[in-house]
Amino acid sequence: MKKSSFSMRSIAWSAAAVILCSLVFVSCKKNNNDNPDVPVAGLMVFNLAPDKAAVGFALSGNYLTNVPLGYASYTGNYLSIYPGQRILDVYDAGNSSSPFTSITGNFEVNKYYSLFLVGADSSYKNIIVNDDVDSTIVSPGKSYIRYVNAIPDSVNVPTVTVSTGGNAFINSPAPFATVSAFVAVNAGDIKIAVKNTAAIDASRTITVEQNKVYTILLSGIPGSGATPVEIKYILNGSLADSANKSSFSATND
Repeated sequence: MKKSSFSMRSIAWSAAAVILCSLVFVSCKKNNNDNPDVPVAGLMVFNLAPDKAAVGFALSGNYLTNVPLGYASYTGNYLSIYPGQRILDVYDAGNSSSPFTSITGNFEVNKYYSLFLVGADSSYKNIIVNDDVDSTIVSPGKSYIRYVNAIPDSVNVPTVTVSTGGNAFINSPAPFATVSAFVAVNAGDIKIAVKNTAAIDASRTITVEQNKVYTILLSGIPGSGATPVEIKYILNGSLADSANKSSFSATND
């Protein structure tokens, strides 16, 4: 086994399809920020709050996207941001004067982060995690996955199961707002299920590729017809062998 270098990519989904797109490491600033020597971090942002049809994300007062993000959508790539301690506010679309949730994050140079907006019914939170896949050990025939539980049900904790060939690689309770660590699974078809004793019961089979890294997105309102519980996923990137060290490297293909 060898340490890995991480070639970051992302995918956007449309209905049931998941479409690959290459990473464009772009600036979130409107002013000039194209100096290649300026140190930056990477941030990908998700709206997983099922009753928030359109929200705006602002970092230190600067909006991250030109248009609001709808429910179950995300920035589609990692946005380049200045490192350091930064405040991230989330606003309802059309209301930039009063954020409904805020968080302060500490972003390090050349590190990549994901931010998930989760919650419902006037109770929301931001989750910031470091996408630290560069510390992953590469194993032949393996893919690497994690999940985020954005299903707002704090009473009946669901169990998340991820299995291949009848063997469960993940099988554990997942309280609301849990973001798991990346784990290795056998490449190929994997079955994902999220269930509790009440209204959560969803499953899906997807195909994952060797040395690819994925995030599984669990979201929706239990028992809802408009925004039911769903299982989606994105491709975070690819792992490549590196004899000497592990590192992130953003690419445009």
